Amino acid sequence: MLNIIICGAPGCGKGTQSELIVEKYKLNHLSTGDLLRKEIESKTELGKEAESYISKGNLVPDQMIISILTKAIDAQDKEKNGVILDGFPRTVAQAEALEQMLQERGMSTSVLLDLQVDRRELINRLLKRGETSGRSDDNMETIKKRLEVYEAKTAPVSDFYKSLGKYASVDGMGTIDEIFGRIASVLDSNK
Repeated sequence: MLNIIICGAPGCGKGTQSELIVEKYKLNHLSTGDLLRKEIESKTELGKEAESYISKGNLVPDQMIISILTKAIDAQDKEKNGVILDGFPRTVAQAEALEQMLQERGMSTSVLLDLQVDRRELINRLLKRGETSGRSDDNMETIKKRLEVYEAKTAPVSDFYKSLGKYASVDGMGTIDEIFGRIASVLDSNK
């Protein structure tokens, strides 16, 4: 079973690389961003509450995310070879809760892939995505706030997984295929 976390600053290519990983390794893809957007589009109470945080560039509270993710993991396709988590955990508290939740299900994280991309490139990618996707959170003010929040709260998650011996830094600059080649090398050594 291959249980992967893919992380990195907003705009680093997590979503794009996750799709390639899912296809090659036959994994369930759980994106907390997608799960949250589904709640928001459905106008559930949870979605309305989550939107109030996201629209200001803030992180959704841990317990809300953990509840959504636990439900998704319990409902995942058991025929797959594991799961890739995209956009979670974003804080050390979430990482600890994730590891406990997986352990309760007889599972564990295989590796955290940390995509490294220069800040200027991140901003360019996010602005370009905002122009093409219409995502309201891809504007300069919110992008800067999201990067600040990431650096303050999410980057320490890498240290947590380093302490578990489950961390891999991946150069996220270059073509999609070049980046995926680096990721595949890491994953093939973790099988």
